[in-house]
Amino acid sequence: MKKIYSSENSQQIAMLQNILQRAGVPVTVVERGSALELMLIQPGYEPIAKEIIREFKSNPPDPAAFMQQRSAHRQQSQSLPLWKILAQQAGIVTFIVFLAVLLTAIMQWFVAPNATISQLIFTPRGVPELSFDQPWRFVTPILLHFSATHLVFNLFWWWYLGGRIELAYNSRILAAVTLITAIVSNYFQWAASGPLFGGLSGVVYGLLGFAMVVAWKKPTHPLALPPFLLIFMVGWLLLGYTDILWVNVANQAHAVGLISGIVLGFFIRLQDGRKNSGSQRF
Repeated sequence: MKKIYSSENSQQIAMLQNILQRAGVPVTVVERGSALELMLIQPGYEPIAKEIIREFKSNPPDPAAFMQQRSAHRQQSQSLPLWKILAQQAGIVTFIVFLAVLLTAIMQWFVAPNATISQLIFTPRGVPELSFDQPWRFVTPILLHFSATHLVFNLFWWWYLGGRIELAYNSRILAAVTLITAIVSNYFQWAASGPLFGGLSGVVYGLLGFAMVVAWKKPTHPLALPPFLLIFMVGWLLLGYTDILWVNVANQAHAVGLISGIVLGFFIRLQDGRKNSGSQRF
């Protein structure tokens, strides 16, 4: 993240933050001593942010009029249909994967169960070797789910974590983290249990590990997660290695997904640190 504006006037910071966010610029506020700093989350938005700040400085809005306008905008937002509200919480990759999993569930459960499973599992039925001539199989097990509970649980966490990562960084980052954690977690689960497995859980744990690292000790980071969520997810992973749970759990996919996400998170955090140390402030 990069500092783009600093002021001790909390009302001024709140107005500018609101203006930037309404323009689609991802920013957050950090308190440093008596000053409040606006931090740009994605460096690609810097030119737009600079222009908005210049306009704000040269023609600052009237606070009373601004608050009235903001209240009206908030009421309008609350009246938006559900799909528009959801659209503000995620990007294109989040939508594509979400829909792909839903469509796969329809095909798997109601249209062509055997054909869908045989085409999407890690290796064809009865074939123990990897099928490098069918590369989609390294990823497609994440689309398969074997119960409604499994499906809903994974889609919820995918939307919550994937949407936040895509908005905080970009679609390329989410796509890369998804593909890498899918391939790695699928491979290790296949090596441990054979080809008949599926689910988005390995990727979900990869996203969790990614978010944990990039937001570590950064409570204002957009990917900072509540402690109870981390405890729940890690606790669920550990319970999978016991006999307490009543369902089959892809333990290797969960554990390897988490580890691979943590590794990717360290890489991105290192890149962020280099950008921040080498960036100019204004």
